[in-house]
Amino acid sequence: MGSAVGEDCAALELPKGYVFVCSTDPITAAKENTGRLAVSVTANDLASAGAEPLAIMLTILLPPGSSEELLSALMSEVSEQAALLNIEIIGGHTEVTDTVVRPLLSVTGIGRVKKEKFVPTGGAHPGEDLIVTKAVGIEGTYIIATEREKELSESLPESLIKRAQGFIEDISVVKEGLIAGEYGASAMHDITEGGIYGALWELCESSGVGCEVDIKKIPIRQETIEVAEVFGLDPYRLISSGSMLIACRDGNGLLSELSKAGIEASYIGRTNETKKRIIKTNAGERFLTPPGTDELHKL
Repeated sequence: MGSAVGEDCAALELPKGYVFVCSTDPITAAKENTGRLAVSVTANDLASAGAEPLAIMLTILLPPGSSEELLSALMSEVSEQAALLNIEIIGGHTEVTDTVVRPLLSVTGIGRVKKEKFVPTGGAHPGEDLIVTKAVGIEGTYIIATEREKELSESLPESLIKRAQGFIEDISVVKEGLIAGEYGASAMHDITEGGIYGALWELCESSGVGCEVDIKKIPIRQETIEVAEVFGLDPYRLISSGSMLIACRDGNGLLSELSKAGIEASYIGRTNETKKRIIKTNAGERFLTPPGTDELHKL
C-alpha cells in the first residue's frame, strides 16, 4: 500500500504473512525535547497502523555554529526515547547546513504487523464508532507551555503551566495503537497537525465516509483550553500527538480493553454513509474542511 490522503504509513507485504510498515516525520515546531518528540511521533504513526515499532533512521540538519554538545544532547534524547519504546536506531545522516536556522530532525520508522492486523487510516466503514484516546491538544499544549512559559505566567498560575509541561509524558500512543489493532479497529489516525478536526477530516476522506461528532464528547484537558485561550488559538485545531483517533465496530468493547490497560478513551461520534463531516456544537452544526495551518504555527 502506497501513499494516499490522510494515510500515516506505507506498507510492504512480506513472506509468512507479515507487513513492514514505514513512516517518516520531521520535527519543526518544537525547540525543547526535539529528539524525544522526533522518535515518539514516528512511533505513533507506526502504531496507528497497528504495527509494532522496530527501528528508526535519522536525518539531522544543524545550522552553522552548532556545537558538538548540541548534537550530543539531541542524540541522548533520541537514544533514551528509542530505548524506552524498544526501538533500534539503525542508521542516518548528520549535516551542518545554512538552509536551516535551528536543528531539524527527520525520522523514518519501520514497524511490523501481521497482514490481517494491519490497520489503514482509510479503513473506516459507515456506522462505526469513533474513539479518541487520552485528550486532544497534548503535544501543542506541551510545546506552548515550554516555549512560551514567560508569557503564560502573566495570565496563568505556575501550577497549571507545570502540569502542561508534564504533558510530554503522554506523547506516545504506541500502547493504545497496538491494543486497538489487536482488537480489530477498522481505521486509526495519529492526531497531529490540524488537531482533531484535521484528523477527522483526513480519516473520513481517506475512507470515503462522513461523520457526526459531538464536540462536548471530545476529551480535552483544562490546561489545553486555558493555554490556547491566552494566545487566541482553537484547541481543537492544535497539534495533538498523544491522542489516537480510532474507528471500530464495537466502541464499547474497545473502550473496555483500553480501560483495562489504564488508557483513558472517549466515544465522540459515528461514521455514516454521507460525505458530510459534521461537528455538533452549542452554536449549531459546523462542517469540517480540509486541514489548513496548525494553530501552533500562528504563534
